[in-house]
Amino acid sequence: MGLITGLLTLPLAPIRGTVWIAEQLAAEAERELRGEQSPRRRLLVAERQLELGLLTQEEYEVIEEAALDQLEAEQEEREWQT
Repeated sequence: MGLITGLLTLPLAPIRGTVWIAEQLAAEAERELRGEQSPRRRLLVAERQLELGLLTQEEYEVIEEAALDQLEAEQEEREWQT
C-alpha cells in the first residue's frame, strides 16, 4: 500500500516541498520576533511601555535608536552575505 500511495501522490511532491519551505520560513520569523534580544521585539515592548506611561519619550527614543541601529547592521550583514 505504501508504494501505491507514494506513486499516486508523487505529483504533489513539489507542492509539499513548497509548503514545507513556507512553514520553515514562518517558524524562523516567529523565532526572531519572539527572541528577547530581537530589535523588533524591543521596539514593540518599548512602544507599549511608552503608551502605558512606563517610559518617557526620551527613554523610548534611546531604545528606538539602538534597535534601529541593530536592524540596520543586520541588514548590511545580510547584504554582504549575498
